[in-house]
Amino acid sequence: MYTLYGYPNTRSLRVAWTLEELNIPYEYQLVDLRRGAHLSDDFAALSPTAKVPLLKTPEGLLSESAAIVTYLADKHGAGTLIPESGSFARGHFSQMLFFLVAELEQPLWNKAKHTFILPEQYRLKDMADCAKFEFEKALKAFCSLLENNEYIAGDYFTVADIVAGHILSWAKSEGMNLTYDHVQSYAKRVVKRPAYSRAWERENTYLAG
Repeated sequence: MYTLYGYPNTRSLRVAWTLEELNIPYEYQLVDLRRGAHLSDDFAALSPTAKVPLLKTPEGLLSESAAIVTYLADKHGAGTLIPESGSFARGHFSQMLFFLVAELEQPLWNKAKHTFILPEQYRLKDMADCAKFEFEKALKAFCSLLENNEYIAGDYFTVADIVAGHILSWAKSEGMNLTYDHVQSYAKRVVKRPAYSRAWERENTYLAG
């Protein structure tokens, strides 16, 4: 049994979504960011980075959402959600996944850090404008890399689409314009998956408490 430590509407949604796609039973442990639970000694003993998501597996603990979803797809995908190891398709998949977390996501994370995460004395007042500029540049590259494909790997859905779908939803919630018709259609298509709805609903039931 897996245990997912997370908080709704954060990167932990990516892991919950992957688990739902794979129909893997899991327990959900809320790390209440509102109350600073991620900074507690108990959580620090599990996650030195003090971040979610964290996945407890029978073999040990894993952090970093892209690494976790890749692990789950490799272990349980049985030929789905990720290209075969050693194939060129796998190389392309990795290229796109690394681009997503290193380029497309970073402007959003920088904006968040300089809006409410960092202590006020370290926040840069012009970061929102910088983030918008950097996101638009990365989005243009993403549109070119996606080409006219239905999904990142071509005609089939992978965990890279889970990461991309979450990033694009995050961008929209921050008022970012997805600009390109193909990217807009892609973003709508990936979050229409039933597994996304199940993951989102399961996580958000914990906010009621």
